[in-house]
Amino acid sequence: MFTFGDSYIDTGNFVIMAAPALPVWQDKPPYGMTFFGHPMGRISDGRVIVDFIAEQLGLPLLPASLQNSSDVSKGVNFAVGGATAIDVGLYERNKLVQLKLLNNSLNVQLGWFERLKPSICNTTKGCRDRFSKALFFVGEFGVNDYSFLWSAGKTEEEVRSYVPKVVQKIAMAVERLINEGAAYLVVPGNPPIGCSPTMLTFRSSLNRTDNYDYIGCLNDINRVARRHNSFLRLAIGALRVKYPHTTIIFADFYHPIISIIEKPNRFGVNGADALRACCGGGGKYNWNASAVCGMPGVTACKNPSAFVNWDGGHFTEATYRYIAEGWLHGPFADPPILSAIRH
Repeated sequence: MFTFGDSYIDTGNFVIMAAPALPVWQDKPPYGMTFFGHPMGRISDGRVIVDFIAEQLGLPLLPASLQNSSDVSKGVNFAVGGATAIDVGLYERNKLVQLKLLNNSLNVQLGWFERLKPSICNTTKGCRDRFSKALFFVGEFGVNDYSFLWSAGKTEEEVRSYVPKVVQKIAMAVERLINEGAAYLVVPGNPPIGCSPTMLTFRSSLNRTDNYDYIGCLNDINRVARRHNSFLRLAIGALRVKYPHTTIIFADFYHPIISIIEKPNRFGVNGADALRACCGGGGKYNWNASAVCGMPGVTACKNPSAFVNWDGGHFTEATYRYIAEGWLHGPFADPPILSAIRH
């Protein structure tokens, strides 16, 4: 299994990459508290989606590519927190971000994959054979691209204008991997970021009810996420026509989250906490930019599985497990992963 993506499936690359340059809290307790008992580079209280999928397929948990693991024979995880679909230079040049970004875009991750190829396989035919029997994940990409734009105060119309560019980058990456020999690819869409405690707090000055939907999420941000997902489905459809012998799975990241927030009690989530972070520094949504999870004195809830959201921008192990099950068996993947690879 080879995975490309951002913090939702990162298994340690962000902590390795960011630690020399930035203050990093994701390598401090209570990260990892639920499953590993200590921080393991995952931006969650435990396992992330690709961990559950690896377990189901009988694979070891994938090492982060920057760990330079001696054994990459069963796969590698190139995902890194904060990754964008579009190269980061665009956001820096256009002053859309205040900080220097980590150089971790989709293109950069594909470059890491290219450099690691000699330690996975040693001939063109050998690589094609190897990759034809592997499962590739491309994403989810786009959330960071759109988040930078929302945070820079862009209008819905301006953010929407980036959707075709973001989706084109993802489709090009899928095509590049198919040309390397990949035969089974999972391409996840965007989750409903308008339901995240970070965005809800960031936009808390909005007091008009028409900014929010029936479950309390931000309308405009989720409309862009849905637009991204419909463009991505169309792009995958075109790739399926062009490469009929390849299995490309669209993985729905949007509806599993919405289904939990809509009926929290059914999932063991307290309704009052459906839009709150488990680990955070207080406030309506339990997220505070100056007291984030991992900082001294910031505490986590007793039972993360009773929350959808872990730290404001990422999900709990329980949420990731539910998404992974829906991708493996359905109904949140087209086609479900297990039926596609057994077929």
